[in-house]
Amino acid sequence: MAILEDQLTTKGAAEQISTFESGNEMAAMAAAQINYHIMGYFPITPSTEVAQYLDQMKARGEHDIKLIPADGEHGSAGICYGAAATGARVINATSANGFLYMIEQLPVQSGTRFPMVLNLVTRAVSGPLDIRGDHSDLYYGLNTGWVILTARTPQAVYDMNIMALKVAEHSKVRLPVIVAYDGFWTSHQKRRVEYFKDRRVVQEFVGEPQIEGYNFIRDLKKPVTIGAHMLGDDIINNHFQQSEAIYNAKEVFEEVAAEYAKLSGREYNVLDLYKMEDAEVALFLLNSAAESAKDVVDQLRAKGIKAGVISPNMIRPFPAKEIREALKNVKALLVGERADSYGAQGANLTHEVKSALQEDYHNKTIVLSRVFGLGGKDFYETDAKAFFDMAIDAMEKGYAEKPFDYFGHVPGDPEKALKPVIEPQYGDVYKSGLIEVKMDEATNKLKVKIPPLRALTGKPKRIASGHGACPGCGIFAGLELFFKGIEGDIVTLFQTGCAYVTTTGYPNTSHKQTMMHNLFQNGAATLSGTVEAFMELKRRGEIQVSDDATFVMVTGDGGMDIGMGSAIGTALRGHKLIMLEYDNEGYMNTGSQMSYSTPIGHMTSTSGVGKAQRGKAFHHKDTAQIMAATNIPYVFTGSEAFPQDLVKKGAKAQWYAQNVGTVYGKILITCPLNWKSDDRYGTKIVEAAVNSCFFPLYEIEQGVTTITYNPEDKNKRIPLTEWLKYMGKTKHLLKEENKQLLEEFEQEVEKRWQRLKAKHENPLL
Repeated sequence: MAILEDQLTTKGAAEQISTFESGNEMAAMAAAQINYHIMGYFPITPSTEVAQYLDQMKARGEHDIKLIPADGEHGSAGICYGAAATGARVINATSANGFLYMIEQLPVQSGTRFPMVLNLVTRAVSGPLDIRGDHSDLYYGLNTGWVILTARTPQAVYDMNIMALKVAEHSKVRLPVIVAYDGFWTSHQKRRVEYFKDRRVVQEFVGEPQIEGYNFIRDLKKPVTIGAHMLGDDIINNHFQQSEAIYNAKEVFEEVAAEYAKLSGREYNVLDLYKMEDAEVALFLLNSAAESAKDVVDQLRAKGIKAGVISPNMIRPFPAKEIREALKNVKALLVGERADSYGAQGANLTHEVKSALQEDYHNKTIVLSRVFGLGGKDFYETDAKAFFDMAIDAMEKGYAEKPFDYFGHVPGDPEKALKPVIEPQYGDVYKSGLIEVKMDEATNKLKVKIPPLRALTGKPKRIASGHGACPGCGIFAGLELFFKGIEGDIVTLFQTGCAYVTTTGYPNTSHKQTMMHNLFQNGAATLSGTVEAFMELKRRGEIQVSDDATFVMVTGDGGMDIGMGSAIGTALRGHKLIMLEYDNEGYMNTGSQMSYSTPIGHMTSTSGVGKAQRGKAFHHKDTAQIMAATNIPYVFTGSEAFPQDLVKKGAKAQWYAQNVGTVYGKILITCPLNWKSDDRYGTKIVEAAVNSCFFPLYEIEQGVTTITYNPEDKNKRIPLTEWLKYMGKTKHLLKEENKQLLEEFEQEVEKRWQRLKAKHENPLL
């Protein structure tokens, strides 16, 4: 039945609480009540909130789930698979490109038959980048071998999450399960829901994990081998068994749903059928769009038109038999899909519906296919009415004039061609002629002369002021100061993050020079391809440039976590480019989640502070030292609080990138919104970070470390607490009950500082 709020009343055997919550909140609620063992996760909009809510609940002591922050979605899938191999109960949540990044791991888990539950909060897959909801990510998952349930409402998200685990662990299934629901429509909108008051009701429903008889990594006296490679007959037998198991999942789902209905009062059939008992014209819609179409059904019924809506609660296995039964009297059906299968004359579910109908030679249903709602384009009542009009027209004519088409697209507007906010600038406009960089043969180091900073103010900014960054954001102050040290043209690649999304929103761009975008995990590799192709085209005379451009990859917001492998590979190959990281100590672009650059004890939206935890539990990553270990010619750290130091390092970075190889630089920048600091004090905060020796300024040139600013020599060193006091995210560290954690942080800062001084004093270290 449809889950309609005005009919939502407790009819089951167990006491429930009625409230208003979002889909993400209800996914977290179900997970907490089940009390999973492990969640490996990585933030991506719009699924990130699931981990955030679970972290908040963890801080309050409301569950015992071990939340493991991964280095990326591929890593999170690996964490979950490894945990599931022990027989632990495992949950995860992801969206869009994050789902695609982990997809290599998904058939591994289903093929070796380890259950878990994954909430897929559906979102458009880039490019171009769009964080809003459609089903293009979900459709990539259809062939992963996972059972797939779909949830139209926050209530269904809660219920499906509870049922999903029981289906996954059933002896006839033993497969992982995806619960898919629409990004932002279902994930963020609050609607009336009911949940069980006592978590023991949920735990008794799902039961204890079934361990006996399965190959789990649990008893070391009973060693197991997991994932042995197979050939020939063995692999086809394995996949046959997996195929049988996923078909079994439909029968098991029906059993579990019937049992759940007695407990909750809410029924979930394989198909949600709205007024389909005598329908002659119908829509087939997945998830939230189906709810929007039901009002139109009522309107058409009032006019004597026998209309209905079909929406599956399960799409893997595909409920072919039930669809044939539902469509036996339907003359015309329009399948609306929030994704396309490019070149296939219709998207995936369209072909699966048609295939199901072919098995019934009596069925004469005309099937139309329309791709709609891509990138979060809203689906209104008027759109549902237009869909019904198309189906009615086909019913009356006896055929569909256009079986497949897009819906909601419009002709391109030449006025909306991508264009900069202001005229682009290039060439000599970025050459001051005031910066001198020369190699000192005696020391094998560069000597740099820069003029007073006021003399460089004539160089225009590389990024126009028409960007949308938050007040006090340190990104652009830091980037522009670094760019002052670079003469001539640049080509930049911005990984996904605040710097990217606040400067490029179609049809406008704030970049005055060439900029491209790629995702967190692949920026460095992408730019290395651009550099090498550019140089090869130049060598062959296919492009004419008088001067060499400087190629700069800009990353931040956690990009040097998920993108670390790509960055290291690029550095080892030695491409002539600069990797510049702005470090704001978190995944700020998705809501201030914890990153590996977040210091210990700092509060983020996934490292909360409460009676059960005190912020991040482990120390921050020293990216500069990691990149130095690749033996690239130049590594540096910088801060806008020490502008001459940063400009000099920019000039050095350009020379090395153009003449020797890869350069890496790290700039500490403030994020007042998520650091919970006064935006007026940005420079003061990063200056305190340097003077406390938390963020020392140094360079590693040809393997030799030099501290470029030593606060001890200047009698300016301050206690770490003098830096921490400026930020709301660290105020708890100044309280007496957290003294031990503060001391651990101070000891780590001092250890790294002493190690750095030793390297400064000994060029062989």
